[in-house]
Amino acid sequence: MNLLSIQSHVAYGHVGNSAAVFPLQRLGVEVWPVHTVQFSNHTGYGETRGSVFDARLIRDVVAGIEKRGVLEKCDGVLSGYIGGVDIGEAILDAVAKLKRANPGALYCCDPVIGNAERGVFVREGVAEFIRDKAVPTADIVTPNQFELNQITGRASGTLAAARDAVKAVHDHGPRVVLVTSLCTDDTPQDAIDLLASDNSGQFRLRTPRLAAASNGAGDCIAALFFALYLRLGRIDEALAHAGSAIFGVLAKTAEAGAPEIQIVAAQDEIVHPGRPFEAERLA
Repeated sequence: MNLLSIQSHVAYGHVGNSAAVFPLQRLGVEVWPVHTVQFSNHTGYGETRGSVFDARLIRDVVAGIEKRGVLEKCDGVLSGYIGGVDIGEAILDAVAKLKRANPGALYCCDPVIGNAERGVFVREGVAEFIRDKAVPTADIVTPNQFELNQITGRASGTLAAARDAVKAVHDHGPRVVLVTSLCTDDTPQDAIDLLASDNSGQFRLRTPRLAAASNGAGDCIAALFFALYLRLGRIDEALAHAGSAIFGVLAKTAEAGAPEIQIVAAQDEIVHPGRPFEAERLA
């Protein structure tokens, strides 16, 4: 399997491509990373060094890959943090180019907008671009609960409301939705939920809540879920493996008391989760 991953990159820590590429490689996926930014560290530290790349660079790198005559062998595009609307447009152009070369390829959009702790943290216009252009273009979207609310303009504090919001996302075009970091009235205080949906139904995966650094966990699980869904063709199995794997990574992170998710130290969890959880079909 070959995937084109267009995301941010940090030198220290694991977010964006730094959280997606290695886990995908551990699953045996050939990854073609294209970086939208080059930062010293993720922005949650309050200070970061580096640059946001312009759209010309993204287009140029993708054009170079196209020149190799390999796009027809690419199974999908994964996108994450978008530094500006121009970069978002370049990503959608890359998706269109890939789908012309391989009509069976899928686009997975991780709609990075913000989170419950920090609110919206992307540049002006990016959230609207994701909602109005990227999400309707995507085959698969992987928002966290905050981003689900932003995309749909709905609250998701109850399980019923969250399920309705997921259906609203489907109505915008994506055929597969994965909601991460979901906490509703139905979620115990010591747990966290994942909710996945496609035409086969809606499934929930519940794991214990861990006190661990989690920046980049959403980027990692989006990548894992995308690859596993492509490989297995079943949303419940992809959800179970991806959710169990990220739990294993976060458990190792909590054990180490580390400030960054321990993808390398917990790499075996990505392939063979030590504590597997099962996806529950929702009626």
